Amino acid sequence: MIETIKKLLGIGPKVDLGQLLANGAIIVDVRSPAEYAGGHLNRSVNIPLNALQGGMSKLKKEVPVITCCASGMRSSAAKSTLLANGFKEVHNGGSWYNLKKFDK
Repeated sequence: MIETIKKLLGIGPKVDLGQLLANGAIIVDVRSPAEYAGGHLNRSVNIPLNALQGGMSKLKKEVPVITCCASGMRSSAAKSTLLANGFKEVHNGGSWYNLKKFDK
């Protein structure tokens, strides 16, 4: 119970996004197609937040997902949506630009 509360509040150990990506996690960029075209991570998939309900069939629920956007707000909403729809492991990566260090 306490671990669940800590997780909801974002308290506790930080997740190693680099390690998740090395182990096969997928990056879902939830910005608009125009924003995505203006710059994105090579390994990311663009599923805009407003199309996420219909686009999540492109993803596997058992594969870890890292969401990103411009600032972290839409990626937070995307994380909640994916978790509510049965995805097992979803992390808010915040701004796509902050994830560039992991892009190969």
